[in-house]
Amino acid sequence: MEKTLVLIKPDAYKKHHTGDIIKRYEDEGLTILAMRLMKMTKEVAAKHYEEHIGRPYYAELESFMTSGPIVAMVLAGKDVIRKVRDLNGKTDPKEAAPGTIRQLYAASKGENAVHASDSPESAAREIHIFFNETEIFD
Repeated sequence: MEKTLVLIKPDAYKKHHTGDIIKRYEDEGLTILAMRLMKMTKEVAAKHYEEHIGRPYYAELESFMTSGPIVAMVLAGKDVIRKVRDLNGKTDPKEAAPGTIRQLYAASKGENAVHASDSPESAAREIHIFFNETEIFD
């Protein structure tokens, strides 16, 4: 069974969309293996977004992701990475398909409600930034 990391970002949490977003994933038959409400630190942001450090937008990204609570989750299911990315929609909510999470809940390309791993390699790396093996209930 494939696994992926999902983050419900501070904008969606602040607007009380967390439950609606989680329900979308569960309604697709995906299983929650781990979940945590937390505040991302600058150190965690640097690990998670390491490939973006030094880019012009990194400071804004870091500031946004550390601005309030996030919900980190490990989801599992057949072809979960593709399914979650399809459910989330394009990064820019203006370009996201109708009914996708970002089309429904994101305010902008920067405040886009959710993050999801884009590959099995990214998922393996990202999951262990937020959870250790004893916190993941396979």
